[in-house]
Amino acid sequence: MLVLDIGGTHVKIGFSDRKGVVRVPSGRNLNPRKLLKRLARPLRGERFDTVSVGYPGLVVHGRIVGEPPNLGKGWAGFDFSKALRRPARVINDAAMQALGSYHGGRMLFLGLGTGLGTAMIVDGRLEPMELAHLPYKKGRTYEDFVGEAALLRFGRKKWQKEVFAVTKVLSDALEPDYVVLGGGNVKKLRALPPRAEPGDNGNAILGGVRLWTLAGLRIRNRRRSIAARTSASGRPGRESARRRTV
Repeated sequence: MLVLDIGGTHVKIGFSDRKGVVRVPSGRNLNPRKLLKRLARPLRGERFDTVSVGYPGLVVHGRIVGEPPNLGKGWAGFDFSKALRRPARVINDAAMQALGSYHGGRMLFLGLGTGLGTAMIVDGRLEPMELAHLPYKKGRTYEDFVGEAALLRFGRKKWQKEVFAVTKVLSDALEPDYVVLGGGNVKKLRALPPRAEPGDNGNAILGGVRLWTLAGLRIRNRRRSIAARTSASGRPGRESARRRTV
């Protein structure tokens, strides 16, 4: 299986039968035609029967329906199955990394990369989200305060403070058991917010594999995770879910 994780800086290429990834540059001018050209050399001689694609934009029912804010134009309606001549499944890139990071319960995923990727998984049900461009404060969005441009504008220390603030706001609203902070910039944090854990970009490749091996996002229901969040009074609690393997 071939897995493509399309980001604002690089496209990461991975395979289900081996470790490691190959990176090719992306950037604000990347469109589907340029992507196919850049994939030609890394895919030469490779054998794969299916494809998973993490796309940094709006995907509805497996179809790209919106242009990405950090890449070029021409993505809406692009057919990866036709272009790569293999069955392909497309999902938002944050959702794909979230799927690979999940280990039970209610998980909020925040991807700190070129922009801000968001997704949530609740007892095995994946919900891609588009929170990055919602209004936050001072007439700006969440992404304006924690994306790559914010890191460069604020500096690492102030940017980290904003990451903590945004994580708290979204956690208070969505009440996850735990938060996974993924994306390429998570390594620049010197500390983590409460109930947060660091993700790994490599989890995107695992998420791409799970798109197929778990029959289109169906993860086994964690009944114990429900019980772990329920207090003696029967009300939802905030206990962290124990780490589990999907």
